[in-house]
Amino acid sequence: MKTIALIAHDGKKADIVAFAMQNTAFLKRYNLVATKSTGTLMNEKCGLEVTKMASGPYGGDAEIAALIVQKKINAVIFIVDPLDKHPHDPDIQMLMRVCNVHNIPLASNIATAELIVHSLE
Repeated sequence: MKTIALIAHDGKKADIVAFAMQNTAFLKRYNLVATKSTGTLMNEKCGLEVTKMASGPYGGDAEIAALIVQKKINAVIFIVDPLDKHPHDPDIQMLMRVCNVHNIPLASNIATAELIVHSLE
């Protein structure tokens, strides 16, 4: 079964929850991994089973990047907040770079996430 990673900055948590609620049937067909707080929201608000990594600032982005390198992730939905500063920005940039190096679809906003969902259906 294919795996999708779900991540959202704090200012975008409501957006990823709304996206997941609209696409629950689709997401239930995949293994899901997420950073800690995003994964908790996916489970509590959307009823999705999610493997939770560490929180982003505590290495969760790096853990997901490692799974990409191991060819265990097929797509990443990382809803970023471009108007906020993030203390772990080097990890965020590393995750995005790893997606590009390994040719993994990466959505950084809801519009692109919707395109990934529709292309995988």
